[in-house]
Amino acid sequence: MSRTRSAAVAGLFYPADAVQLHNDIQSMLSDSEAAVPAPKALIVPHAGYIYSGPVAASAFAQLKDISQRIRRVILLGPCHRVPLRGLATTSADYFETPLGKVKIDRDATDRITALPQVDEFDLTHQQEHSLEVQLPFLQEVLDDFSLVPLVVGDTDAEEVSEVLEVLWGGDETLIVISSDLSHYHDYNTARAMDSETCLAIEQMDPAAIHYDQACGRNPVTGLLLAANRHGLHATTLDLRNSGDTAGDKSNVVGYGAWAFS
Repeated sequence: MSRTRSAAVAGLFYPADAVQLHNDIQSMLSDSEAAVPAPKALIVPHAGYIYSGPVAASAFAQLKDISQRIRRVILLGPCHRVPLRGLATTSADYFETPLGKVKIDRDATDRITALPQVDEFDLTHQQEHSLEVQLPFLQEVLDDFSLVPLVVGDTDAEEVSEVLEVLWGGDETLIVISSDLSHYHDYNTARAMDSETCLAIEQMDPAAIHYDQACGRNPVTGLLLAANRHGLHATTLDLRNSGDTAGDKSNVVGYGAWAFS
């Protein structure tokens, strides 16, 4: 009997109604243009759609021309609920959103659980939003694809990079890193901090990114290590914060989107 990880934050971070969710995502995607050739990896934010959805859409829009060839998505995001050491896979066969079910690539998850830093740990997936909020975008942009969802906890860039190397694949495999940027500073402080993070990503310098600059620092720096090894470069697609989208400017969260080609 198959097991499904049901949507945990539908109706909170994004609409629970499938029609509204479809319309909202298509509207955000229509406001974004393709800017890079055939990205291998993306970094996207994971707040509620009213805050970070347009920034995330600027990244997912880059997949429109290659949507038919992507058959597998490696999705990594930081832990917000149940802490863990290393990286966590899932025992689920499907992840579900209001738009339907996404099949988990069991062969891939079985391969990486052979690594010492990777374990199956459903509890940390159960309420985690950093992965879930990316799925409706992927469901709207891609055709048929399987998923390797990984919650990233206390680990380092080398351990994350090692997992990515095992899963790297070819043109059929897309890597998506979920991360917000600075948290709960005033608008000008956040802009300065996020600009530093943006420069570090553009320069492919994982050592220059610290924990207060990105909640997904561990998966982000792991991607940068792997991307350096594969000769990729980063293109900044959007850099804003909640003071630009749907919040006041006194206490903001930063959002950025990058594509790696």
